[in-house]
Amino acid sequence: QMQLVESGGGLVQAGDSLRLSCAVVGHRNSDYAMGWFRQAPGKEREFVGGIGWSAGTQKYADDMKGRCTISRDNTNNTGTLQMKSLKTQEPAEYYCAGDSIPRPDTVGVEAALRDGHWGQGIQVTVSS
Repeated sequence: QMQLVESGGGLVQAGDSLRLSCAVVGHRNSDYAMGWFRQAPGKEREFVGGIGWSAGTQKYADDMKGRCTISRDNTNNTGTLQMKSLKTQEPAEYYCAGDSIPRPDTVGVEAALRDGHWGQGIQVTVSS
């Protein structure tokens, strides 16, 4: 079973950028989808963005487009989330997710990741 370990986060000022990293452990190759979710207090866990087995398959939440970048390093089995211009209403627990199960083409990145593995999550707080 693959494991995912997030790093980064902490306290971020409003308007600043966020950079989170995810290390994939226990998987011998890059045949997996990976991405990020976040969950604010009292709210559902929402999809931020993700990349399929191929970097050509990417998906971002509508409100993340233009200020969020998901990337992955297949050689080192790591992933990165970059967000700019964080808002005070965006404090949340961020989760890295991965899925190594072959899926039909009709299954999107988000759905695959929700059915996959999760990291422990890291807290990001935004101050003004």
